[in-house]
Amino acid sequence: MANHKSALKRIRQIQKRRLENRYYARTTRNAVRRLRGITEKAAAMELYPKVASMLDKLAKKDVIHKNKASNLKAKLSTYINSLA
Repeated sequence: MANHKSALKRIRQIQKRRLENRYYARTTRNAVRRLRGITEKAAAMELYPKVASMLDKLAKKDVIHKNKASNLKAKLSTYINSLA
């Protein structure tokens, strides 16, 4: 167990941040999944900027690596361009 007040505070901060990061990561994964399920190009083009923004925010907060965010955005844009 922690012996210092600062260590106890750090534990509380880490737990709170972990829960927030899990929520935002889960929400983003669901949005990516929803975008991959869309078969109409217009609807996909409308949703893509929102999903890309979510991925960028996760990368900025170091929840996911910046290269992973870039790879996901590239794959999603390739998918959208392949739609009729």
